[in-house]
Amino acid sequence: MQRFSKWLLARLGWRIEGQMPAADKFLVVVAPHTSNWDFVFGVLARSALALKINFLGKHQLFAFPLGYLFRAMGGFPVRRDKANNMVEQVAAYFTGLPRFVLAVTPEGTRSQVSRWKLGFYHIAAAAKVPYVLVGIDYPRKRFVIGEALHPSGDIRADLARIQAFYQQVQGRFPQVIPPLLGWKDQ
Repeated sequence: MQRFSKWLLARLGWRIEGQMPAADKFLVVVAPHTSNWDFVFGVLARSALALKINFLGKHQLFAFPLGYLFRAMGGFPVRRDKANNMVEQVAAYFTGLPRFVLAVTPEGTRSQVSRWKLGFYHIAAAAKVPYVLVGIDYPRKRFVIGEALHPSGDIRADLARIQAFYQQVQGRFPQVIPPLLGWKDQ
């Protein structure tokens, strides 16, 4: 499947720049998320990299009959309509499983947002795992994989670094990446 996925991505004009870390546990932060096609190309890229990367999805996607497919692909349903200690729940997956890699989108939706959800940062800190920034760049048809980063404790410096990384990519439907500095820590 890896060879086929590499071939198909190349045939479609896409490439992967950079490498995922050789670690058993880390968080993958994928942005910008502006289209349903992000998931399709993301699954192809995941297969081309031969990695088992889990993902979170709104619980409605996990209803019959597609629920079986999404779970088999590594999906974990989440309820976004009520507060449910998501950071603690996801951090528990990292501590309770011998190998766990999770992809999240900080926007939390495909729509334009005024601010990103910083749960990914807090999950990485609580689980004591690195996060890897991955940018989807439609104009240049590439996935850009950054280096593995650890929350430093200086959230302002870390957010500035994250903001700088995502300035190099553009989603399928170009949207301005909201400024990360100056936000209240959530």
